[in-house]
Amino acid sequence: MSCTVLMIAEKPSLAESITKILAPNGRYNTRKQTSPVHEYSAEFRGAMCKFKFTSVKGHVYNLDFTREHNDWNIDPLELFTARTTKQEASKSGSICHHLQQESKAVDYVILWLDCDREGENICFEVIKNVRQGMKQLPGDQTKDSRILRAKFSAITATDIRKAMDNLIYPNENEALAVDARQELDLKIGCAFTRFQTKFFNRKYGNLDSNVISYGPCQTPTLSFCVSRHDQIKSFSPESFWTLSVSVAKQGTNGEQCGPEIHLHWGRVKVFDKHVATIFQNMVRGNKEAKVVSISFDKHTKNRPHALNTVELLKFGSSNLGIGPHETMIIAERLYTQGYISYPRTETTSYPKNFDIKSVLKDQSGHPSWGLYAKELLEKGFDWPTGGTDAGDHPPITPMRVAHEGDLSGDSWRIYNYITRHFLGSISPNLKYQKTNVTIKIGIETFECSGTKVLQPGFSAVMHWRTMSDQIMQEFNQNEILKIIDVRLVEGQTSPPDFLTESEVITLMEKHGIGTDASIPVHINNICQRNYVTVQGSARRLVPTNLGTVLIHGYQKIDPDLSLPTMRSDVEKQLNYIASGKAKYAEVLDHSLNLFAAKFKYFRDHVGQMDELFEATFSTLASTGKILTKCGKCKRPVRLHCPTCEETYSLPSNGHIKDYKGLQCPLDDFGLVSFSTGSKDIGYPLCPYCYNHPPFENIRKGMGCNRCPHPTCAHSLVNNEVCSCHVSSCKGQMVLDATSAPRWKLSCNECNFVTTFTDIVKGVSISKDEYCENEECNSCILNIEFRENQNKKALKGCVLCDDEIIELLEKKFAKKGVNYRGRGRGRGRGGSRRGKRGRSRGHSRRGGSKHFKTQ
Repeated sequence: MSCTVLMIAEKPSLAESITKILAPNGRYNTRKQTSPVHEYSAEFRGAMCKFKFTSVKGHVYNLDFTREHNDWNIDPLELFTARTTKQEASKSGSICHHLQQESKAVDYVILWLDCDREGENICFEVIKNVRQGMKQLPGDQTKDSRILRAKFSAITATDIRKAMDNLIYPNENEALAVDARQELDLKIGCAFTRFQTKFFNRKYGNLDSNVISYGPCQTPTLSFCVSRHDQIKSFSPESFWTLSVSVAKQGTNGEQCGPEIHLHWGRVKVFDKHVATIFQNMVRGNKEAKVVSISFDKHTKNRPHALNTVELLKFGSSNLGIGPHETMIIAERLYTQGYISYPRTETTSYPKNFDIKSVLKDQSGHPSWGLYAKELLEKGFDWPTGGTDAGDHPPITPMRVAHEGDLSGDSWRIYNYITRHFLGSISPNLKYQKTNVTIKIGIETFECSGTKVLQPGFSAVMHWRTMSDQIMQEFNQNEILKIIDVRLVEGQTSPPDFLTESEVITLMEKHGIGTDASIPVHINNICQRNYVTVQGSARRLVPTNLGTVLIHGYQKIDPDLSLPTMRSDVEKQLNYIASGKAKYAEVLDHSLNLFAAKFKYFRDHVGQMDELFEATFSTLASTGKILTKCGKCKRPVRLHCPTCEETYSLPSNGHIKDYKGLQCPLDDFGLVSFSTGSKDIGYPLCPYCYNHPPFENIRKGMGCNRCPHPTCAHSLVNNEVCSCHVSSCKGQMVLDATSAPRWKLSCNECNFVTTFTDIVKGVSISKDEYCENEECNSCILNIEFRENQNKKALKGCVLCDDEIIELLEKKFAKKGVNYRGRGRGRGRGGSRRGKRGRSRGHSRRGGSKHFKTQ
């Protein structure tokens, strides 16, 4: 081959879908690597080339602070000027290594990343890893002219081949705009979040969240919800009265002829009962009602514009009951599977070259809407007008036919909506006739009306927007009607309801909070932080006490922190970077200086917010208890030291108590024991280690049953018995010393627990003795029986010795091990063969050494 072309997509599924389109006759070979590599040969720029198509898995790098600023104990104000670094998103470093290996000696790199700013940013993350290894050609020092970018909006043969024929260069300005946003969000969010979390968590024990976060987009989003909450709380209902009048046609003798007709009062309602009563008496003083006018008006409901992301998110929440975050995930999956076009777009008008007929032909055989699509093809359709071309991507449209059996659950519902919306957007408008009848009773005017659909138009396929006929009796001019009833009806004005997700999305779009891609993320964040709860089928966002207090606190100190104006101003500045009208460094410095000044002012005046917290939440110190927990709401347990004013989270939904007065050898903290409500799972833990893991590669929330300390009697190292029996679990079964006198073995990862029968008095692990079965190699246990059992002590393996197996209420599953009964006392001696990691050396916190399990 004369050249090699490396092509890179954003996800493995996307790489495979595009390969199937571009590979001649759909034939290619696949190598299993960190991300699969699909290989085939094809012509490129007049020469036969070898193509390698692989992918990343989203962003290659995550932005973070350097090590010295990843400490919550430093002054948060320093974060605004702190250095940042891009660290590989994959902890194993495998994606960068994969890109570097596959790019060695290639002639061209073609980037198939998503066609938005985030995708452009990932382009340059990839370039950083592939440029060095590319083949060096004479006179081409930078190699950038051979790094190309494919722009596409759908995974269809037409779009993909068109993109391949029209390759361009990556847009660095758009990538820099994302870099600026990432750094702003990191520094602003971390500074406020760290300060708020430390300040309030060490004082209050019944907060709704462990992390009191702030976000430049998240907080204004929450502010919309709290503003509506405040309107509801401050609303004062007011009584009003209206006239409810019913009439009927009358026969020649004045008798009622036909059903009653309910009329609407022209004044609608009055707020003074005395005045309302006067009107009621005036109407009652008349015996007849007279038809004074009849009008027939034709109206039109316009078909919808083409579908964009915001409209999709709103419909998903309000009509399908699917949250914005989940809707976006499903839409992206449908896109990578080739069913729809790119789902992140602000555009609501079809490009002039969009092939509507081709889509209609594809859909004309569908069992649900095929006949409708076929009719549009045969009778013709008007090209959609109106809408907005945002200059990013075409609207969301179906690209491939799917049947209900092809997609599951919500995926089908969203595809169904997208397709019907597309058909509706190229359909005729809905036309209807409205009949209004004006009736006089004395000097008071009343009305009744009816509607008749003349042309269903788009509503024939968008059934949720169907208008039904409202049949009304026929009237004649000056016709006299019989008055049947005149009643005074009392009502009360009602407050607005809490905002729905759909309404919040509308407000975010209106005020420039977030982008079409990030809007669902911000709504999801305020839900996860427990600042709002989603209630009812309408998915209304109801603020919690914490969410409400936070916004009210910002409003007292600096309203700008919760208003949408600041973020929309920042977004405008980022747009200037993306369009090349402003420099990255200047925009970043200006915004950081502005927020740094606001943070300093907020920190100096946080007492104003603290007053609201004091009035809403209970202080830890005021309870007089070291361990505090609400028994009703089950909020996280905390340990509070009133002297140091420090607070430590502990496991929730269980029981916490002091553990035998023992201390952790690492930090001298007193150990506590945790057990679930059912007392199935239990283990000791150190409160400090639980919040600040002292070992490498150990996540927060470590109990003693995960601790690799080599000498502590409570650690995993000294209490591990065997591997968990559950096939998908990688945990270890640990002897639960807190369970005595009913001894248990429990997994430190999943919920599997097995209990020894009550005839067992004591269980201990025999030091340095392991099962002789090389396929098992579990620890040997010493079993002692209660005195009234007249049984001799046993020594053996819980997996291989029948006598010990019979003492367990739940037996272990046999996972390919030769479990044969081997009799009491067997299994002495031997050595552990790599099953039980031992730590060599340890240091107390603050030292430079760390535990490393072998």
